[in-house]
Amino acid sequence: MMEWTDRHCRYFHRLITRRARLYTEMVTTGALLHGDVARHLDFDALERPLALQLGGSEPQDLAECARLALRWGYDEVNLNCGCPSPRVQRGAFGACLMSEPERVRDCVGAMRDAVAGGIPVTVKHRIGVDRIESYEFVRDFVGTVAEGGCSVFIVHARNAWLDGLSPRDNREIPPLRHEVVHRLKREMPALTVVVNGGIVDNAAVAAQLEWVDGVMVGRSAYHDPCLMAAWDRSFLASPPCLPGEADPGDDWRLAVEQEMVDHLSRLGRWHWSNAARHMLGLWHGRPGARRWRQVWCDHRLKALAVAEVQQLATRARLKGAESRHDAQLVHDQ
Repeated sequence: MMEWTDRHCRYFHRLITRRARLYTEMVTTGALLHGDVARHLDFDALERPLALQLGGSEPQDLAECARLALRWGYDEVNLNCGCPSPRVQRGAFGACLMSEPERVRDCVGAMRDAVAGGIPVTVKHRIGVDRIESYEFVRDFVGTVAEGGCSVFIVHARNAWLDGLSPRDNREIPPLRHEVVHRLKREMPALTVVVNGGIVDNAAVAAQLEWVDGVMVGRSAYHDPCLMAAWDRSFLASPPCLPGEADPGDDWRLAVEQEMVDHLSRLGRWHWSNAARHMLGLWHGRPGARRWRQVWCDHRLKALAVAEVQQLATRARLKGAESRHDAQLVHDQ
């Protein structure tokens, strides 16, 4: 979710779910060790519980970044061993690391020593690399990494094809094999196993929780964020952030929208437009949603105050809903 789950995205998602754990976009060790640390690590306290996801392959670099995660107040530090992008491959980390389980074990050990038990160190990975589809490959990877003290594994249930597929294709073309993740949990019950990949609705979340300890949802939650409205109540035994049902209505969406508009307003007149993109799925599937999105995406409006844009977007949504209603009446007649 690089360039997606930034702090404004996470702020928006936290308005919808209080207890689901949120993850940062992957941050490389080089960016933290040689760049603007505050820009990468600052977050609003509202976002917690929050995990920092790291990309890297050198134990000492990862250890130093894990210390930063602890110092900044993150609730977890996660090592990405699943990203297949060319940029990551050039840096010899991400999914490439699945071919070096001993190195990952040493990285995890160094990170755990650095945080001294202050926060958990977890690993996110695939079930295989390229055409290696044997269960034994991922089983041995997990077993070796667990020797370094990792007890939480977030498993994307597809192989990572490092040659010939784009990152987008890697999310769609390698076949999903959730049963491999289920088998990992069954054969390694002492570990916490979280499944990721191809989980598009809350019925699928519930079905997966029959087999594993947790579920990670990425793009489906981003494009239709109201999926998350039911999570606190249905899966986490907690009241929702705002009153709402599994299929939240317009009043619920209006409340979330207003909270996000207040947040955008604090960014200033010239800075809100990029952050607003994260809430474009709020009215997904509702009458007038397309016209509402069009207003928020109109770059000609970015010099306006956020409240003015909200008024334009609301009028457009209501007009779109009315047009749809009129068209339905004609159809019914």
